[in-house]
Amino acid sequence: MRPFTAALIPLLLATALSATPVFAQETSVNGTISIGGVGEVTAAPDTAFVNSGVTSQGATAREALDANTKAMGELIETLKAAGIEARDIQTSGFSVSPNYVYSDARDANGYQLPPKINGYQVFNNVSVRVRELATLGAVLDKAVTVGANTINGVSFSVADPSKLYDEARKEAFADAKAKAELYAGVAGEELGSIRSINETQGMGAPQPYMMMKASADSISAGAVPVEGGELSYSINVQVTWDFADK
Repeated sequence: MRPFTAALIPLLLATALSATPVFAQETSVNGTISIGGVGEVTAAPDTAFVNSGVTSQGATAREALDANTKAMGELIETLKAAGIEARDIQTSGFSVSPNYVYSDARDANGYQLPPKINGYQVFNNVSVRVRELATLGAVLDKAVTVGANTINGVSFSVADPSKLYDEARKEAFADAKAKAELYAGVAGEELGSIRSINETQGMGAPQPYMMMKASADSISAGAVPVEGGELSYSINVQVTWDFADK
């Protein structure tokens, strides 16, 4: 057997290199187009959230707490009697704090005297979900009647906005596609396959909408006039297409 010589090494290397496949990176030769679209739908709310509570004063913390407990108990029972379920009433704030009295009086060294405690204040707050909006005015009236002296606001929502968002998605995609086709036509191109779709959601503030205007009977009964407004649900979508092969 003939010995392996160094002269064969360059020949073997050249053969191996010539047999190695070459991979070319695939690129889009037709280009792409990325366009944003917006879809928005509106709907009347079907749910309200009321944040209300009782603030009580007393010479001692115990006295203020007892008064507050009594008033809050009556408030919660009134809410339940008005048709609000226990699962829709949730404590959202509670505090006991002293009331301070400040004075301009100074001690022998000229320093201002520290404030003195002049009684105590107890605050108890509940968040209430009202599922029947027709009863909202009456609920607010009854809450105040039994002692709720703090109402921090009323907000509205749609309990299940999934179908609204789906409609907004359709509008957003149609908007993006229409604009993409316009640009492609101007450029002498046609849309090909979709590369990506990205979306973001949004919900607008209530818009004026005559939905819950109180009737004459409800006003005479003391119900608070309320307006539910109209909510907007929007979708922003970004869609990228390849241009079609020519």
